[in-house]
Amino acid sequence: MKTVTANRLTDGRVIYRTATGEWTTELAEAARLDTDQADAVLELASGESHIAVGAYLIELARDLPGGQKWRREGIRLTGPTTGSTHAHATA
Repeated sequence: MKTVTANRLTDGRVIYRTATGEWTTELAEAARLDTDQADAVLELASGESHIAVGAYLIELARDLPGGQKWRREGIRLTGPTTGSTHAHATA
């Protein structure tokens, strides 16, 4: 399964395309698309640059981001990470 995601033009929030052609911030409301539908829905969504920018397809696995980029999509879904496990370099 796949769905279309983008960023809302007005505030940059992550949004998802619904089965009714609307946009939502809730992944649970996103359209679940098979391979035959996905490209057509992405094309329609890409034409709505007055609402959403950077539309692309993501894979879903058990109603969560899946595929090779699951970590990136998980961060987009829940917001930026805080803190760091990397040591700060000193001059």
